[in-house]
Amino acid sequence: MANEKDTSFLEDEYKYDFKTKANSIFTTGKGLNEKVVREISHIKNEPEWMLEYRLKALKAFEKLPLPNFGPDLSFLDFDSYTYYTRYAQSDKANWNEVPSAIKDTFQKLGIPEAEQKFLSGVTTQYESEVVYHNMLDEVQKKGVIFLSTDMGLQLFPELFKKYFGTVVPIGDNKFAALNAAVWSGGSFIYVPKGVHF
Repeated sequence: MANEKDTSFLEDEYKYDFKTKANSIFTTGKGLNEKVVREISHIKNEPEWMLEYRLKALKAFEKLPLPNFGPDLSFLDFDSYTYYTRYAQSDKANWNEVPSAIKDTFQKLGIPEAEQKFLSGVTTQYESEVVYHNMLDEVQKKGVIFLSTDMGLQLFPELFKKYFGTVVPIGDNKFAALNAAVWSGGSFIYVPKGVHF
């Protein structure tokens, strides 16, 4: 077993370790504080209760110790990271509308264009935001909701509020609190009771 304090693996070459130059349309910059959390919530046009949820999570993050499971992560400087960057104005339902720099990234990852264009029931995330979303018609007809988390929050706020953060609550550990404070992107999926495939 590797030494828990040995971080040399971070320097190992990795097949998919590349950087894509894409122009962001918004970034919070580096650091984590109340201003950053408020900026994220504001740019996403979230309801007040979500801002309060994020601020509560930030307070928990600041108070909770690093977890004692896993490797020693005391070297992490949380203020050296950028927690939110947006590269596209909204998620797209048509692959052709996705910015070319983002499509190039998926090409570098080895995802063939045919798959990129024709996969349904797919959400594609780039950095902090969902950039592409598509869903099978047959699934949609059964009443299944499959959206980006941002759209789920906007279109189904009560359903979102009822279930969001219930599997891993804010107080579970420092990283759960961090995620709750600065979450972005992801998928919102709701399958009505009695729906079968």
